[in-house]
Amino acid sequence: MLALFTDSSNVLKIAAVMIIAYLLGSIDIAILVTKIFTGKDIRTMGSGNAGFTNVMRSVGKLAGAITFIGDFLKCVIAVVIGGLVFSTLKSGTANAAELSGYGKYLAGMCCFLGHIFPVYFKFKGGKGVVTMAALSAVINIYVFLISIAAFIITFLITKIVSISSILGSCMLVISTFLVTYFYNYKYLGAVSLEYVITVSILTLAISATTIIKHKENIKRLLKGEEKKLILKKSKEA
Repeated sequence: MLALFTDSSNVLKIAAVMIIAYLLGSIDIAILVTKIFTGKDIRTMGSGNAGFTNVMRSVGKLAGAITFIGDFLKCVIAVVIGGLVFSTLKSGTANAAELSGYGKYLAGMCCFLGHIFPVYFKFKGGKGVVTMAALSAVINIYVFLISIAAFIITFLITKIVSISSILGSCMLVISTFLVTYFYNYKYLGAVSLEYVITVSILTLAISATTIIKHKENIKRLLKGEEKKLILKKSKEA
């Protein structure tokens, strides 16, 4: 991937993708939706996290659903742009599939960082779980299905979103390497070993960041104080 930066025309396109993806990620749907529904800042409500779980708890199911869809779509748009732009780059080694993949992962990562550190909202955003899920859904449906299965199974057992997100993040790293290496590289021969290593490292960085953002949740989990997500019909829910 580093070889792509040796061509000046490539550098401009890569920079444009990174900036656009970051700015898209910085559109914090949780903050905007909560402002529209309540006139308040979601970061001053509930857990203080600008994410769909806190919105669902503090504002309501509809607001939470809109937040989830918005966060998901902004990453999808960023990833699609990244893949399209990177497919036009000059490369002497990477094939078309690899170029597109590099673009998708880089754009997804920048969108993810924008979500966590939004420039429009004083760099205080969410934890990036939905954005991370959107990235995997667009790039590799098998990786997404494995990761989301880990999330759903854990949530059905515990009813706790944080531990489900953490385990889903861990599974994302494992499944990305296994699927990319054994299926895309070994079986199909569609990508190089360099690609497998690069995307695995990028996924590891994204997942590790998500887990670090859950440090307060981890403390509460260890103390047995983490709240379960139980949506009631009452107004207080």
